[in-house]
Amino acid sequence: MSATTTETKTCAACANWNNLGSETGECRAKAPQTIVLKIDEETKVESRFPVTKADDWCGEFVAK
Repeated sequence: MSATTTETKTCAACANWNNLGSETGECRAKAPQTIVLKIDEETKVESRFPVTKADDWCGEFVAK
């Protein structure tokens, strides 16, 4: 018989995930997303990576 292993494919175990602490991090599997914010009369544009929880997962998993 051969032993089977289970790979946990969570964000925390992914090479594309940048840990920010407190069980959250940035998903860097793709380019940052553009976010447009309107604060009072001023419009601000930023690019950010999506923030995910350590135990989240997606189809872009790459083992560390």
